[in-house]
Amino acid sequence: MDKEFLVSLPRGVYFVSGIDTNVGKSYATGILARELAAAGRSVTTQKLVQTGCADTSEDIELHRRLMGIEPTPEDLSGLTAPEIFTYPCSPHLAARIDRRPLDIDKIERATEALAALYDIVLLEGAGGLMVPLTDDLLTIDYVARHGYPLFMVTSGRLGSISHTLLSLEALSHRGITVTALLYNAYPSLDDKTIETDTRDYLERHTGLPLLDIPLV
Repeated sequence: MDKEFLVSLPRGVYFVSGIDTNVGKSYATGILARELAAAGRSVTTQKLVQTGCADTSEDIELHRRLMGIEPTPEDLSGLTAPEIFTYPCSPHLAARIDRRPLDIDKIERATEALAALYDIVLLEGAGGLMVPLTDDLLTIDYVARHGYPLFMVTSGRLGSISHTLLSLEALSHRGITVTALLYNAYPSLDDKTIETDTRDYLERHTGLPLLDIPLV
């Protein structure tokens, strides 16, 4: 990964989204955090909303394993995963199933607290850009409301070109800045022809920095 890019990244909160569910956002977020830390940056991760868990966030746990560190005090206090729901689905439905509303203010306060402690906060979303957080609020509109720059996780799977370009168009329409594409090589694909062409196409046609997320 480009160390010069990581060193020069302005401090702040960066949202991490993906072109689809299961594109590897959590894996890419953990690796990006690891590489930022190796470049000398003070960095942590936060999960916007965790679903499919009871008391702790499995995505935050994955981030820490990939970063090679133990859970932080902010993990143990709940700041990095302020809202956790039990059912594995979109947040608006998970909140309905657990019979309690999603507390947006709690999430915002947690992000602000983390941003005061670290140079960079990587705020990982749940699912893709259009996932509903509540019945009235989409993830992409939450990002736009806060003005967060965004890392977009993509892959070499068939369909990724279309999904990536559609996502970028939606982000542009809402005035959201895309910092870079995170090209997730995990899991390794059997069809290297599609994988290689997809990566090359996105690098040529989006005009965005493309950071390779390596296999570990």
